[in-house]
Amino acid sequence: MQKQAPDLYANTPRDVVVTTRHYADGDVFPLHSHGRGQFAYAARGVITVETEDGNWAVPPQRAIWVPARLAHAMQMRGPVTMLNAYIRPQAAQRLGLAAHCQVYGVSSFLRQLLEKAVDVPIRYAAHGRDACLMGLLLHEIASMPMLSLNAPLPAEPRLARACRAFMAAPSLGASVDDMAQHAGMSRRTFTRQFRQHTGISYLEWRQQACLLAAVVRLGNGEPVTRVAMELGYSSPSAFATVFKKVLGDAPSHYSSARN
Repeated sequence: MQKQAPDLYANTPRDVVVTTRHYADGDVFPLHSHGRGQFAYAARGVITVETEDGNWAVPPQRAIWVPARLAHAMQMRGPVTMLNAYIRPQAAQRLGLAAHCQVYGVSSFLRQLLEKAVDVPIRYAAHGRDACLMGLLLHEIASMPMLSLNAPLPAEPRLARACRAFMAAPSLGASVDDMAQHAGMSRRTFTRQFRQHTGISYLEWRQQACLLAAVVRLGNGEPVTRVAMELGYSSPSAFATVFKKVLGDAPSHYSSARN
């Protein structure tokens, strides 16, 4: 079901406003942008985000930062509880938050701050406990570790078409030659242009795209072994090794965080 973008509190004279929302599996926010940056924390479920520059997956108990005025679409993969911190651009700049989408880990302390901040009035007093809590929340957001849960999309139309086809059915079995043929390019032209337009090699991108798919599937309760084998890994242990190296946790941790 398509949704409209939420009230973004553009005229609220405070650096941050926090809300909580519940969504059904498959709910979609079509392409839109906000006057404030959005730090979207998936307390439950998985969120996927797409911009013209790429795709991101947000596992349970992680978050994504979407800068102000950046056009993006969101989709819920399973029932989702989302806590949103809407941050004024001036505050985001002061804190050094990224100018592009970025997935972050979320500490237990930040999770508690977000849960407390939901009950803070939108126009909280500029001084006192609420102001201190919200200021601490902002600094904790800025200190969170970045996670590599992005597959950049090349601007070149033939490459973009091939990449979107891959993401519809991701597999480590899709070779360079397969992708070059899909893009209508020679192998040499494909590899050169892919790195030029994405900043990484196709093999690196393929791994990232497969991990994005894995995160979505694990977050929705699919068994690790099934996910690993259907994505083309030689064994569940090989999948777990790559997963932990890139994301810092075992696949089972991403699956168990669902609830």
